[in-house]
Amino acid sequence: MSAWIDTHVHLDEFIHHGGAGHADAERRRAAQAGVAHCVLPAVERANFDAVRELAQRHGDSYALGIHPLFTRHAGDEDLQALVDELAQRADDPRLVAVGEIGLDYFDKTLDDERQQHIWREQLRLARRHDLPVIVHSRRSVDQVLKGLRELPVRGGIAHAFNGSEQQAGILIDMGFKLGFGGAATFERAHQIRRLAASVPLAAIVVETDAPDIPPHWLYVTAAEREAGTPPARNSPAELPRIGAVIAELRGMAADELARASRDNACAALPRLAALLA
Repeated sequence: MSAWIDTHVHLDEFIHHGGAGHADAERRRAAQAGVAHCVLPAVERANFDAVRELAQRHGDSYALGIHPLFTRHAGDEDLQALVDELAQRADDPRLVAVGEIGLDYFDKTLDDERQQHIWREQLRLARRHDLPVIVHSRRSVDQVLKGLRELPVRGGIAHAFNGSEQQAGILIDMGFKLGFGGAATFERAHQIRRLAASVPLAAIVVETDAPDIPPHWLYVTAAEREAGTPPARNSPAELPRIGAVIAELRGMAADELARASRDNACAALPRLAALLA
């Protein structure tokens, strides 16, 4: 069985859905499916402790940051909490990145000035601690690239990448790997599937974003939801099957993709390489 790395899973969200036992059960199920390691990014000050504790309990790793969707409630005190937490955990080998951070222009209710401010301050923190970043760039790749040019960091992962081939090339040149997950399993996701098939193998990492971005075999349609079917929740246990779809798009064996993604994740997140050595 291949040993997969899920480079982006919000395992703490399963606590909200079913308690701590549910999160632990999902992680065990993923391990049984062949997921050897998970990277758990924070999204707000309130879950800094949860991602760290889950990573320690399951032998995984974590990132600390403020997600752009959470900037609507975040202020300077939240940034200061991140400053303090990064300083306190500076020597924690399981802290592998600043993330999930970035910009989101899909959600029109966000205050642009606020999310830009928090994004740039977090880039400065990544530079201060010489940490890579895990980047959210929904409908915002050009703006994210602008920030990375002005405040360059030591690379990282462009999570759930859905930009152009040119943007992909720029990120790769900046030292970033590109995250592909459940969206690549949908036949109608033409651009994502083209990118998953064509970008250099050395640039790919695989992820679930669980419990979000379910693959096509879990997807619940709007009509089904209206009829009473609950929305689908993704799981890190789905990663090997998602990875197999991406491998098929590339015309390669799933085992080969698992090994390459592991190597790429370690290149993007140097502390992860030390953990897995």
